[in-house]
Amino acid sequence: MAGFEKGTIQLYTGDGKGKTTAALGAALRALGHGKRVAVVQFMKGRLYGELAAAAHLPGLTIEQYGRDEFVDPKRPDPVDRELAEKGWMRAEEILGDASIDLLVLDEINVAVAFGLVDPARVIALMRRKPPGLELILTGRYAPKEMIELADTVTEMREIKHHYGSGVQARKGIEY
Repeated sequence: MAGFEKGTIQLYTGDGKGKTTAALGAALRALGHGKRVAVVQFMKGRLYGELAAAAHLPGLTIEQYGRDEFVDPKRPDPVDRELAEKGWMRAEEILGDASIDLLVLDEINVAVAFGLVDPARVIALMRRKPPGLELILTGRYAPKEMIELADTVTEMREIKHHYGSGVQARKGIEY
């Protein structure tokens, strides 16, 4: 039987750096033990380093459903809604794939907060997660109901960030 003896739901949220990095660290650990990992990235369309690395890591797939532009939280572009819907449909497919041991829904919390994905759909997915599947949800603005359903919740809190001193996003570190 694939999967973990007891798959849990982990949620990484907060305004601090490291949510996606934590999820990818868990993915790397799972891969090291022969597990299969799928990552669905919402609202991301840039060539992030993890996307390039996935080509060299058997058992890891990363799929992006977003553009390389910021989404206006008050007025998302219709293409952002369309991409989020495609990402959501793919997440639903993966949930039913018994060969996947760990599913990461990267930036799903932001997609929910921006109205791109209905929180009721995410909550329903969390409730019907197969017992052996580990599920990780990332992003700022996690809704209270999702926090309550998760088994492990970590809030990354920004204390200080180099952006404040003018250091921009760097290839290989932030993307």
